[in-house]
Amino acid sequence: MTSLGYNTQAQSIYVRIKTDQGLEGLGECTPSPYINGETYETCMVVGRMLAKALLDKDPRNIEDNVAVMGKVIYGNTSIKSAFDIALYDLSSKAEDKPLYAFLGGSINKTIYTDYTVSVGASESMVEDALRVKEAGYFITKVKVGKNAEQDVADIGAIREAVGDAMNIRIDANQGWGVEEAAQSLSAMESFNIQYCEEPIKRYKFDFLPALKGVSPIKIMADESVLDHYDAHRLINNASCDLINIKLGKSSGIYKALKIIKAAEKVDMGLQLGGFLESKVLFTANAHLAHTSECCRYYDFDSPLFSLDDPVIGGMKYGDNGQITLTEGAGLGLELDPVFLKNAEKINVRT
Repeated sequence: MTSLGYNTQAQSIYVRIKTDQGLEGLGECTPSPYINGETYETCMVVGRMLAKALLDKDPRNIEDNVAVMGKVIYGNTSIKSAFDIALYDLSSKAEDKPLYAFLGGSINKTIYTDYTVSVGASESMVEDALRVKEAGYFITKVKVGKNAEQDVADIGAIREAVGDAMNIRIDANQGWGVEEAAQSLSAMESFNIQYCEEPIKRYKFDFLPALKGVSPIKIMADESVLDHYDAHRLINNASCDLINIKLGKSSGIYKALKIIKAAEKVDMGLQLGGFLESKVLFTANAHLAHTSECCRYYDFDSPLFSLDDPVIGGMKYGDNGQITLTEGAGLGLELDPVFLKNAEKINVRT
């Protein structure tokens, strides 16, 4: 539950790209109608269009293939991201390297995910936060943005319940008005909040510099940053302290790397997150995390909410929310064949 709506299930779309030489790449997206304007149905239609356009192309020429997808249709960042991730998975397998190594990265840091507490009744939110702490996580992200006064009371109650040692992040999902955001963030000054994601409507990004100037809590841009062009605009206007990268917003890894490069120029901290995808996308995130020191925050808990896990291999959850990777080539994972037997399929061949 967020200020944007309530989700009880997610529909993942998996893209598998195969070459004549037997190489395969796997990607994933979970469309969000109220963020990227896509649904499962639109992704299936546009996905067929993209697949036909890429049929005769060398999948290792990622820049060219991204350009081809851009010429086929504007926007549709979610389904494009699934193709993009599959292209990177395949290309890194072609060089027999883990994706992070293919991207020039190395594993030289330890990463931990947060665990989300959704918007709800105050008592339930406090209980959920305590369960997160008892499960061993030392970072929680709390959804706010429904009612400013109540939000302040809820965060205060959660801080009191979990103590000072636990890191608390908040995510308003565009739920506050501009003045409401300033008042709420100021009222939370004593709660030691790590940062606030997207406090106001994304189309009001021109208000962010003034809000950042008065907020005692760091501002993280999320929905207002889809690609590197958005990132450059907000960075140049001093609109935010941090940026949240989601592959479903950026159209995949190719443009996410451009956002990272923009952030590196000013040493801006980045979060890697997602929507409600499975471990396919979040494993891609975990590889990306090891490519830059600017990648400092990790919101990788979505797969933990799934009743079924169709992914074999990939990233692993450890104690306290630690995320580790296998050393296999590419993403180092595959989909469960039993799961695939019951999935809707579209095959596009030469």
